Amino acid sequence: MMTIDLPDGTGAGPRVPCHQPPAPAFRRATLHDAAAIIDITTAAYAPWIPVIGREPGPMGDDVPALLADPDVEVWLADAADPAVGTASAPVGLVILMPDTDHLLLHSIAVAPSAQGTGLGGQLLAFTEARAAELKLREVRLYTHVLMARNVEIYTRHGYVETGRRIDNGFSRVFMTKRIG
Repeated sequence: MMTIDLPDGTGAGPRVPCHQPPAPAFRRATLHDAAAIIDITTAAYAPWIPVIGREPGPMGDDVPALLADPDVEVWLADAADPAVGTASAPVGLVILMPDTDHLLLHSIAVAPSAQGTGLGGQLLAFTEARAAELKLREVRLYTHVLMARNVEIYTRHGYVETGRRIDNGFSRVFMTKRIG
């Protein structure tokens, strides 16, 4: 718990406790998590459908196949979710694809109930730490060109645009960040 100063007109004020959400626990997803992964992905990406005119790529992922693929890592962030009460539940996820010289962040999704809490930044930090664990010096990602807010978020977290092109039928912005 941290405290914040509330102004009282004098520039001073009482120190009031401010509860921060607890840090999420990251864990590898299993086949038993497939429904939660699909639910979080759908809820996180559905608002983009009217913006890009179709379902974003991650909404079409074959989640059971990704979970079964030994070359793919699906990680969940478990935390208390106000939508389900105080029990710990998956509230975010990353789908990572290690390559020989980089880690591809294929998808990142935060449940709507956890958006605005800093979880997205924690998921990016987790991804970067995972790249370092794997001794990979770069994280790469892509997003749709019309998802300008996402490009801004990634830029704020140190990612640099490396190009734009059509990929799998989507107009994408490709970004990278050097690790270490």
